[in-house]
Amino acid sequence: MRGLVVVALFAAGCGFRGESVDLIVHNARVVTLDPMGTVGQAVAVREGRVVEVGAERAILNKYRAGEVVDAAQATVYPGWMDAHAHLVGYAKGLGEVDLVGTGSWAEVVARVEEGANERPEGWVVGRGWDQNDWEQTDYPTRALLDAAFPDRAVVLQRVDGHALVANGAALRAAGIDGGSVFDGGEVVRDAAGEATGVLVDAAAEALLAVVPEPDSLAKVGLIKRAEERLVAAGLTTVVDAGLPIEDIVLLDAMQRAGDLKLRVVAMAADEPQTWDWFAAHEPLVTDRLVARSVKFYLDGALGSRGAALNAPYADRPDWKGLLLEDSAAFGERLERCAELGLQAATHCIGDRAMDLALNLYGQILGGTNDRRWRIEHAQVLGRDNLPLMRACNVLPSVQPTHATSDMYWAGQRLGRNRIRRAYAYKDLLETNGLIALGTDFPVEAIDPRATFYAATARKDAEGMPVGGFQPEQGLTAEEALKGMTLWAAIVNFQEESLGSIEPGKWADFTILDRDVLQVSPEQARESVVLGTVVAGEWLYRTGKLAQ
Repeated sequence: MRGLVVVALFAAGCGFRGESVDLIVHNARVVTLDPMGTVGQAVAVREGRVVEVGAERAILNKYRAGEVVDAAQATVYPGWMDAHAHLVGYAKGLGEVDLVGTGSWAEVVARVEEGANERPEGWVVGRGWDQNDWEQTDYPTRALLDAAFPDRAVVLQRVDGHALVANGAALRAAGIDGGSVFDGGEVVRDAAGEATGVLVDAAAEALLAVVPEPDSLAKVGLIKRAEERLVAAGLTTVVDAGLPIEDIVLLDAMQRAGDLKLRVVAMAADEPQTWDWFAAHEPLVTDRLVARSVKFYLDGALGSRGAALNAPYADRPDWKGLLLEDSAAFGERLERCAELGLQAATHCIGDRAMDLALNLYGQILGGTNDRRWRIEHAQVLGRDNLPLMRACNVLPSVQPTHATSDMYWAGQRLGRNRIRRAYAYKDLLETNGLIALGTDFPVEAIDPRATFYAATARKDAEGMPVGGFQPEQGLTAEEALKGMTLWAAIVNFQEESLGSIEPGKWADFTILDRDVLQVSPEQARESVVLGTVVAGEWLYRTGKLAQ
């Protein structure tokens, strides 16, 4: 009898640490966001996927791993996602003049002169100025640029990408002057009818079309530099909202070669080459790259007064902004999206743009559906927008830091009544039960902690305003976290493999030094990213995790 007991104990002992995995992260708070709200202490990973989440001793006793990491009570989340950004645009910007934070037009020009000395040939390109941050908030003119660069082309994009200033050499290269007219765009003119250098929306796009692109090798190098910054910020998946098909092909080549470390959801730009490509190819769905969406633009930005409003701007009574699409043509391309099984994602900032998009969506979707068509930004809501979104399951994708960047002047643009229907994230969430959150970088900073803070506290980086901007529209901490993980995965059709930490899903983790669900928004804003994992691979790690 005694021998049988010894044999039984020996057999049971052989079960301890008997199952092989690649990675165990333990001594952690593992916020899974699974349907039960499980919070574990350790997680085991094999071949890039989650095997099990559980108690500390249970995981350590059951599995043996090639790498065991003591997280020292750090918090492990599902990998954080940015549901609306511009990865390739941000990457290209790393090779351009950074104009973010400039305090005047004179400072912009001085910074451009300094940057031009570092790039002695070719066009001078910069981005990031915002006249709303200056004491003089009128649009600048090209006079200072022409004096500094009489012969070398210079183009400087506004922070939102919907307006720019070009000098005379750049305007000449593009064939644009005071007499040029663009449907869906504006050439700003002085009293004499001459082009001031400021171009808005379609006019700006016409000039940007002649700016030389970096070659593929240079672009790959810039994308890799961008990835390093993004994973250090805790991001594991980025939605690039509007790419030429040639950039999607480049990203595909990178992922095939194993050079794309982030997961990228690439929305194709609405242009002829896109439709030709999708007519000849199936949507692209791989582990690192997904391309099954088309990004449309219906209007511009509120800051440049390009957003299409139903009533005139409060601070420009003769102006309602710009619709960038003809209704009939836009409807035809939405029909084509439906026929090809593609997701439509439409940039709508003003209420007139929202009305047009949602009415056409409704005609095509015809009621309850699972196509997951999206509205990007949804900044100024019309009175009938939310019922239309609910009726056709249209999903909102918003950028909380836009609210806290715009709040100082948005009321001047919209007036007292309309501002109450702007940046209404709680209302949008309640419409269909989820909301996806992003940054729109490089329009805003890449930091997802700033997204979380702006969504919950409704305050800017300086903690203003004291009570929060329209705080009734703020999200709870759990809602904000889901907007950056599970709900972002859902709007991308990725919830079966991403968005929560569950067995069988990809082991994508963002690891912080504290749990943002258990601290104040201010403390969450000061949290430190300790590690970023994609498919079980450490893309970034610091502190004790790196030991």
